[in-house]
Amino acid sequence: MLPKDVDVVVVGAGNAAFCAALAAREAGVSVLVLERAPETENGGNSRFTAGAFRCVYDGVDDLKALMPDLTPDEIANTDFGTYTEGQFFDDMGRITEYRTDPDMCELLVTRSKDTMRWMQKKGVRFIPIYGRQAYKIDGKFKFWGGLTVESWGGGPGLVDSLTNLAKKNGITTAYEAHALSLISDDDGVKGVRVRHQGKTVEVRAKSVVLACGGFESNPEWRTRYLGPGWDLAKVRGTRFNTGDGIRMAIDIGAAPKGNWSGCHAVGWDRNAPEFGDLAVGDNFQKHSYPLSIMLNATGERFVDEGADFRNYTYAKYGRVVLNQPGQFAWQIFDSKVTKFLRDEYRIKQVTKVRADTLEELVQKLDDVNPVKALATIKAYNDAVMKDVPFNPNIKDGRGTKGLPVPKSNWANTIDEGPFEAYAVTCGVTFTFGGLKIDNDGQVVDTDGHIIPGLYAAGELVGGLFYFNYPGGTGLMAGSVFGRIAGTTAGKSAV
Repeated sequence: MLPKDVDVVVVGAGNAAFCAALAAREAGVSVLVLERAPETENGGNSRFTAGAFRCVYDGVDDLKALMPDLTPDEIANTDFGTYTEGQFFDDMGRITEYRTDPDMCELLVTRSKDTMRWMQKKGVRFIPIYGRQAYKIDGKFKFWGGLTVESWGGGPGLVDSLTNLAKKNGITTAYEAHALSLISDDDGVKGVRVRHQGKTVEVRAKSVVLACGGFESNPEWRTRYLGPGWDLAKVRGTRFNTGDGIRMAIDIGAAPKGNWSGCHAVGWDRNAPEFGDLAVGDNFQKHSYPLSIMLNATGERFVDEGADFRNYTYAKYGRVVLNQPGQFAWQIFDSKVTKFLRDEYRIKQVTKVRADTLEELVQKLDDVNPVKALATIKAYNDAVMKDVPFNPNIKDGRGTKGLPVPKSNWANTIDEGPFEAYAVTCGVTFTFGGLKIDNDGQVVDTDGHIIPGLYAAGELVGGLFYFNYPGGTGLMAGSVFGRIAGTTAGKSAV
């Protein structure tokens, strides 16, 4: 049974929600977390992530504070580099075409390091992302793209850790508890109406924090806001993110904000299920495309695969794939680079073909014009700047010359078999449009006033991301703004 009264209700049970719950609990108030999913599917989108966090660090000492298990050998054999506040600001500006809300961006960047330390002190364990963000060249690992840290156990490990920490801190989590609407009057929000165990009940609260994700799992909303064709996209994560938190807030006058026609969307296995599969997690993604060329149904290249590091292009290239004929593409690799492929290429549930010759390969590419595909590959091979050295750890400038669609970096000829190809479609991760909040995590109404008692964090907050997204920023933003919203909500409920 749900309690009739509680100090703080948090709607959602992913990374942002639990950071909000833990922060609120620090004020000594009672906290109830409402999770729409059953316990076996808990954690929202956070469970489906790789657990990467983009955070500021000024050197290895900052990383050692976050990851005390780092060994002297790991430190000696790794170039961790730095990721300064300036670099983070530059990336957020460049990637969002300088539309990111400046106040929100400043909070994200300047509080990232402190928030990570707060999580670590709470009991969340972090490790370096050796498997996906560092190549070993000349005996030494080098991290690239500003992304170095992940939670131990990836997304599932993060959710399990936060769930256990919430329980340890006296926070109650109710599963199969679907928040339907907010209880509010002229004085603000007073609680939540919830369908729990088949019955609709009211839970009164002094503060409510909404942290239950965007609307990516709602095909009607996707088509309405993202545009035609988006109902055909796969959903990378939870089936429960249908925009309920956003709708509940807007129903009582909350202001919408951000890039409502934008989303985080990636290359995702063409034959993946409609929603995320917890047994596979994020491994339907196929993110080694900078080392490939991608061909569409007409057998043509359609995007610069090497425009930038994967971290800075993967969240927008899903949209590009969705816009291709048949909503799919094939990633083509030859044997020179297959050793660099990320671990998600090795799973059993993969749409893959293999061939010893290019002539054989193009015949195996389902739904692709083989004659045009072979001609495209050969023209690409002729255009590769073979005199420029290949280096996957940097933007090496090894590109192409004379092609209508260039490849700017990591261009290797596709001429040494065996060859491998992987079919991808669009996988939508989360939507960019959401609610407007102030710097304390309070939801703002359409007249520009705060809505007393209502707070928000995570993917249902708008204004941070536009068009694109730097990898690892979603979890970091969820933690930063979850902590902010929870702290304010907890203090107001005392």
